[in-house]
Amino acid sequence: MSPAAAGQAEVSRDPRTGASTEGPAVTAPGEVARLAAAAARDAERVTAVAPAVRAGWLGAVAEALEREAAELAALADEETALGMERLRGEIGRAAAQARFYGSVAAEGGWLDVRIDSGDGGPDLRRMNRPLGPVAVFGASNFPFGFGVAGHDTASALAAGCPVLAKAHPAHPRLSARLGATVTAALHRAGAPDGAFALVTGFDAGLALVDAPEVAAVAFTGSQSGGMALVERAARRSVPVPVFAEMGTVNPAVLTPAACATDGGVRRAAAGFAASFALGQGQFCTKPGLLLAPRGSGAAEAAGEALAGAEPGWLLTENIAAAYRQGVADLVAAGARPVASVAAAAEGFTASPTVLAAPAEALRPGSPLLAECFGPVALVVEYDGAAQLRELLGRLQPSLAAAVASAGATDPDLPWLVALLSGRTGRVVVDGWPTGVATSWAQQHGGPWPATSRPDATSVGAAALDRFTRPVALQDVPQTALPEPLRDGNPWRVPRRVGGILEGAAA
Repeated sequence: MSPAAAGQAEVSRDPRTGASTEGPAVTAPGEVARLAAAAARDAERVTAVAPAVRAGWLGAVAEALEREAAELAALADEETALGMERLRGEIGRAAAQARFYGSVAAEGGWLDVRIDSGDGGPDLRRMNRPLGPVAVFGASNFPFGFGVAGHDTASALAAGCPVLAKAHPAHPRLSARLGATVTAALHRAGAPDGAFALVTGFDAGLALVDAPEVAAVAFTGSQSGGMALVERAARRSVPVPVFAEMGTVNPAVLTPAACATDGGVRRAAAGFAASFALGQGQFCTKPGLLLAPRGSGAAEAAGEALAGAEPGWLLTENIAAAYRQGVADLVAAGARPVASVAAAAEGFTASPTVLAAPAEALRPGSPLLAECFGPVALVVEYDGAAQLRELLGRLQPSLAAAVASAGATDPDLPWLVALLSGRTGRVVVDGWPTGVATSWAQQHGGPWPATSRPDATSVGAAALDRFTRPVALQDVPQTALPEPLRDGNPWRVPRRVGGILEGAAA
């Protein structure tokens, strides 16, 4: 489907039937320019208010999401077919994460205030300051968690940056409704008009990346989409950073010691199957490859576990078509079908599938090393630790990796954790990577090509860091200093004064 042009409307489709409904109008170029100018106009006001005030703004957004949860979930289900239970839960998590980012803002550690004075040298005061307006491109697979009101929007607002969000074409009516919800909530909470805006349409999204007022871009989605934005932003007269969370194949390793435990293979295979089929495999953290000892029977055990999976629908017609082609490409590259679940009768359907392949088929450039978005996963057997190391070295870096072990005494666990830590953003032991907690210690990122910026995370307290840059002020009078740098510390944020951390929470 070609992108809608200005003056036209986005098309909303029901994944269960393929039926179309007219969506919101595409944002005209002049309106995009007006919204970007408003964001730039109010950026200093958003920056200047105390972080605790911005926490109140985000609390108002959370309350609005909870208040409108029933209607929002029903609308989302019409456009995503993800199911009411899943969507209601996601709304609750989106509200919780908005409050979390507000609490991170109010705590103030992200400002990284450092003061060196009174030692005979210059009076130096350093802090992180917000970049300015951020363009947010949300994901199709998490319409609330990574959508218009998701992680990127909440963390950018928490960091003091206005947000210009792009409606997702997989759920344009929901995006429009969420845009109205967030706008109204922020207005009631006293935020300036330029703190948030929504644009709709392919060309409107490109105009955001090109807008001189935009200081950074946040994206969650495919590698092709993310890299297109990275390249476009680099061609600007003043390039800006693009924080693209794209994903690759997330590996899981079953150790020999785990296989030797009672029920170890069956337990790991069941967890693997449940994780890769969850949400029809439409998670960026889906484990796409299980490396298991030769002779373990892990592929057959995973196939048996898959029998209980419920067939469902993929988010768009294009994703469904790409999934079918992707599975065919995996088979053509040397994988053999082990088990599958029959797809639904109509709509953007998918057949959950387990494949197996020989280790020698994992060659550079093979489709077996590329992500197939949807409910399919591959099992490959290895002969000993040396081959396992070699196979892991052939994989692209990833967002997450998992190890199914025999516990703390497993002899392979230390070297596996060390090796995987160098190639992924998060290592999970005796668990599965689907499900990303919004917390202070979370890292949801990884080396390229899993993301465009290996130093960044799109989930957790450090997500605010993406939208700031450090500045040092030397011998600046108190009256001209930002509040966090003044002697009285009016915002009561943690500060490192003369190398000693002061005011940190106990």
